[in-house]
Amino acid sequence: MMRILRRLLIGRPLHNQEMSHEKLPIWKAVAIFSSDALSSVAYGPEMIMTILVLPGTLTYGFMAPVALAILILLTIVTLSYVQVAKVNPGGGGSYSVAIHNLGELPALTAAAALFADYTLTVAVSVSAGTAAIVSAFPVLIPHEISIDLFVLFAILMLVNLRGVRESSNAFVWPTYAFIFGILALIGAGVYQAVTRSGPVLPPESLSRQWDWTVSFLLLRAFANGCSSMTGIEAISNGVPMFKKPEIKNAAFTTYLMSGILGTMFVGISFLIMHYHILPIKDVTCLSVVAEKTLGRSWAYYYIQITTMIVLYLAANTSFNGLPPLLSILAKDGYMPRYLGTRGERLSFSNGIVLLSIVAGILIVVYQGNTDHLISLYAIGVFLSFTIAQTGMVKHWRQEKGKGWVARAILNGLGASVTGLVVLIIAVTKFFYGAWLVLVFIPLMIYVFRCIHAHYKDMAEQLHLDLNDLASDISDSLAIKRRNTVIVPIATPTRVVAETLKYAKTISEDIVALHIATDVESSRKVAEKWNQFNPGVRLVTVYSPYRLVIQPLLDYIEETEKKKRPEDYITVLIPEFQTKKWWHRLLHNQTGWILHTLLILKENVIVTTIPYHLKK
Repeated sequence: MMRILRRLLIGRPLHNQEMSHEKLPIWKAVAIFSSDALSSVAYGPEMIMTILVLPGTLTYGFMAPVALAILILLTIVTLSYVQVAKVNPGGGGSYSVAIHNLGELPALTAAAALFADYTLTVAVSVSAGTAAIVSAFPVLIPHEISIDLFVLFAILMLVNLRGVRESSNAFVWPTYAFIFGILALIGAGVYQAVTRSGPVLPPESLSRQWDWTVSFLLLRAFANGCSSMTGIEAISNGVPMFKKPEIKNAAFTTYLMSGILGTMFVGISFLIMHYHILPIKDVTCLSVVAEKTLGRSWAYYYIQITTMIVLYLAANTSFNGLPPLLSILAKDGYMPRYLGTRGERLSFSNGIVLLSIVAGILIVVYQGNTDHLISLYAIGVFLSFTIAQTGMVKHWRQEKGKGWVARAILNGLGASVTGLVVLIIAVTKFFYGAWLVLVFIPLMIYVFRCIHAHYKDMAEQLHLDLNDLASDISDSLAIKRRNTVIVPIATPTRVVAETLKYAKTISEDIVALHIATDVESSRKVAEKWNQFNPGVRLVTVYSPYRLVIQPLLDYIEETEKKKRPEDYITVLIPEFQTKKWWHRLLHNQTGWILHTLLILKENVIVTTIPYHLKK
């Protein structure tokens, strides 16, 4: 029953050879990777305005200079991140640049910053999407959190678990509908502003005063507005997801995304000033702009509904950015290994589930309040921007290829500007929530290092000395002949060696069973097994759908059919026992699941052979 339900919700398993069909063309990549950045026009300009309308100050007129400064910053960051994508075609963005050029600490800082940014992106986008529809239908206000969680788990998580192709098909048209609607809204608003009588910008929208208090407000408004730039880095993290030529397509998509974002950001900021819009409780600024421009017509509801949908879909940028990053961290030993493997639908399903859970916790803790969540926003992404650009400067200095000086200057300028933005955000938003992110990042770095230390200690303890142990196992005497012993293995390790030594004491008919998810890994295991040479036959079963448990069960069932009624099958499961309880969270539970399923079978003896780690 559970298997049928899983197939209905997630779909059939995809073969490894279907990976090429999961690659994205440019027109789909724009929707998948740009929804976060583009949707930010629904709240970015509003975040600037809400700071500049502080009672007792005349600062509304500074909205245009602040918006222009953000536009210039967007241009610099875009040009810089195109260079990141070109240098790191394998993805990983800031983390990959830092680990190759700056070392472990900067790389882990970038990874922690991106982890914070991506999870906040999901929480902010979902909350802002609900806020957009609540503005049009106030009757939904009491159900805001429930709507947030339903959208997060029942729609975003499930669609992404179905794979890249499914998510792109589901999300591409709503994103283009939003782009069309916002550009049409801006066009209509600008046309009305120019053709109607009266000033394009009313005098009250140009009011300014200057003192030290105002300078702090301007910096804080700038920091709030920088939330419109989150998502720019997502393309550099997901270069391998593009169709060939990956780098060229990723670069073009970055330019296209930034061009559309810049146009919409400036246009909405202009219309806010044109209508001299002020904050209204439970009503978004974009809703007011749409109503003043289009009235409460079908076009107004079109803008609100497409805005709601694209804000929900903005979270999808994180679903396509964070899981691949977590997989790279997992392969480097800084995150649990199971985050590095693809699921049945060729997506990083474990990373998708983890992202959904963390974002859901944030939504519940902050009660879906966009203002509070945005206070935590942006510092993580700009910190990763700074680290990436600094790493690129070192890369160009080391490579010194054609035009390296110009590229180094560009990335150096990007590092300087985004580094300044990090300081501005940290200072102006410190007491509004930025302190929490500044605590979270060092904490995540500590977690990364603890995980890495555990895997390193485990590798040392499980390391197999081929010369010392192979002969020891080969010489072990078998005392049972009517017992087929099956030992599931991932790769020859010390725990496997100890299990085979025990197997030799109970039978001569021993099979080491390896489930291979790809041809390359099976070849490496076979080579290592031949070097090990324990005198035990290795059987490799290829699983192109990356399933492990089911092929094991199928092989045992086939063996059971061939045996005589009086014979037995013994399955010995090699399993190491971690020293600390939390280390168990870093490993999959394949052995426990297999043991649970096999214990129900008749005439199949299942035993776990424990190997206790000392650290």
